Amino acid sequence: MKNLKIAVIGGGSSYTPELIDGFIKRAHELPVKEIYLVDIEEGKWKLDIVGELAKRMIKKAGLDTEIILTLNRKEAIKNADFVVTQIRVGGLKARAKDEIIPLKYNVIGQETTGPGGFAKAIRTIPVILDICREIEELAPNAWLINFTNPAGIVTEAILRYTNVKAIGLCNVPIGMVKMVAKILNVESSRVKIDFVGLNHLVWGQKVYVDGKDVTRRVIEELCDGASLTMKNIPDLKWDKAFLESLAMIPCPYHRYYYMMEDLIIQEKEAVSSGKGTRAEQVMKIEKELFELYKDPKLDIKPPQLEKRGGAYYSDAAVSLISAIYNDKKEIHTVNVKNNGAVSGLPNDVVIEINAVVDKTGAHAITLGELSPKIYGLIQEAKAYEQLTVEAAVTGDYGIALQALIMNPLVPSVKVAKQLLKDILNEHEEYLPQFR
Repeated sequence: MKNLKIAVIGGGSSYTPELIDGFIKRAHELPVKEIYLVDIEEGKWKLDIVGELAKRMIKKAGLDTEIILTLNRKEAIKNADFVVTQIRVGGLKARAKDEIIPLKYNVIGQETTGPGGFAKAIRTIPVILDICREIEELAPNAWLINFTNPAGIVTEAILRYTNVKAIGLCNVPIGMVKMVAKILNVESSRVKIDFVGLNHLVWGQKVYVDGKDVTRRVIEELCDGASLTMKNIPDLKWDKAFLESLAMIPCPYHRYYYMMEDLIIQEKEAVSSGKGTRAEQVMKIEKELFELYKDPKLDIKPPQLEKRGGAYYSDAAVSLISAIYNDKKEIHTVNVKNNGAVSGLPNDVVIEINAVVDKTGAHAITLGELSPKIYGLIQEAKAYEQLTVEAAVTGDYGIALQALIMNPLVPSVKVAKQLLKDILNEHEEYLPQFR
């Protein structure tokens, strides 16, 4: 078996122990010889702490895998078999701005949806494309597994503007499978969900347990108060009439679209009460995590990491890498080109959907026409995503304005112009393409 080289861009992330844990669990099927953890100078202190924990985890597992810490991205990428991207341009301080700016205009302030997701995308895409140019030069046969949010938009930029073999991945679908399994009190391996939509805007059209359709039962459980959400999203209960008429399972992020007014009120109350935005809460969680990571006796992924929102991350990540490397032909929920899987959307846009994964990549499973209950929102959000990618690459003000106007969470042209002005001003140092 080939000795694999893995490059993790953003290796100083607090999520990295999840990733290392995933490689440890699958060491029997993934012969990983080297894992390069690479970060930027500002993140070196995090890289050193996380890197030492990673080394202790590998040692405890008794694996012959070398962990290499570096600030040299090209060194990490050269001849890599898989490149993982988990970067945050501007760090959590930039995320906090993404969450605060929209609230000034009574708009959802969130990391990956609405204008916050737009701001994150236009900061991130130019950096990701730089990384891709290095992959094209130094590791042209490598697979890029992108976790960087907003994952769908970033993956679309990669596939539209580079020749890199890339698949986008999010932990929401696998999290939904596990949450549904908990609701039904069955093992998650018995649960299958037909997913379709966009990243953080994905629906479960059908739910199966052991091949039996249990969608109606899950909807009934949700109507009766069962929880289907994530730690970073308020656990507001779904409206019964809405769920029954939808006849599908919404993802946790749908609350931002279907319960917009309630979420805005909650976000404003969190800020005014001193609890802070989600970014500010994560800063506190990360501070605690890195104190834990410093402990020389710690040699496992600490359970406290789940507070960070990284639950199931390693399962999704390393399972996908293994499916490619081992030509498993497994079904994974990923962000890939539509290629005719969903009627009415262009073939070259990225959607989040179940796909068969083998050594040649991820192949979306054809679904055909979608219900008008979800089709319109998908089309509107996809138009926003397409315009956002173009704006990020070109730095064109008019395209950026149209992207925000098209965003389903932005209420008017007036508000879109105000948001864009604030975003460009607040993030000027990370947006050279707009100068």
